Amino acid sequence: MVTLDVRTLMVPLGVVRMLEVVLSCISFSLAASQGHSNSSYWAWCMFTWCFCCFMTLLILILELTNLNAKVPISWDDFTTAFAMLATLMVLAASIIYPTFYARIGFPRAIAATVMSCLCFVVYGAEVGLTRARPGEISGFLSTVPGLLKVLEAFVACIIFISLDSNRYLQFSGLQWCVAIYSLCFIFALIIILFTICRLLSLFPFSFDKVLTGYNILAVLMYMTAVVIWPLYAFKNNARPPNCNHCSWDGLVVVSFMTCINLIVYIVDTVYSVRLVFFITPA
Repeated sequence: MVTLDVRTLMVPLGVVRMLEVVLSCISFSLAASQGHSNSSYWAWCMFTWCFCCFMTLLILILELTNLNAKVPISWDDFTTAFAMLATLMVLAASIIYPTFYARIGFPRAIAATVMSCLCFVVYGAEVGLTRARPGEISGFLSTVPGLLKVLEAFVACIIFISLDSNRYLQFSGLQWCVAIYSLCFIFALIIILFTICRLLSLFPFSFDKVLTGYNILAVLMYMTAVVIWPLYAFKNNARPPNCNHCSWDGLVVVSFMTCINLIVYIVDTVYSVRLVFFITPA
């Protein structure tokens, strides 16, 4: 028998999640009513608002009905990882949408941008409410290294929507970079899914050591991508004079995001090495 726990909606976390549902739904509705575009950036923004609204509503319903206790996953890890991912996704949408689509004379697009920015603030508040504090016993995804894994996967998504196949298929060096982005994204996603599904105990080796080795390898691969991508992407390829958010700008986005992810992986590696070699378990 399903019992309703209305208190889950009255606590600060519940109020924050209800605001997230309302704001993401309004953002999606306003942007959809403004018009359609075939751009991958437009698709990203629409998917972001729709996905975040649906998932947050699902979390609210499961906690309201106490069905979250019957779900065979680490609920705290799942909600923390989703809050972090939603914060990053909505932040990206709040930057991308006005850059490409919000103009003077398009009031619904401007209103969608404002609602999206408010939605980002609210999701950020949820991350602050759910993030593990020093000394607390929590799941991996509630810790700094866990949140960094979510950030790494998110940055890879931004890279993917900015890729231009007409360019990277011409050079094997760029294909190597795309392979790096894909492999690191897949491994980050596997770690996140294994954590949420409580499958880390199936690892035949120490999870912390495996994670450290993977982070070091990812840093080395991303270091090559930081050099190789701009070297080939801009080789004999100056910015077109009539370029207005054209595919050339996407090459710049990929270069910038590659540097960002390299920094994130370096920070993640430092945390992992410190955890494995310099902190003695109590």
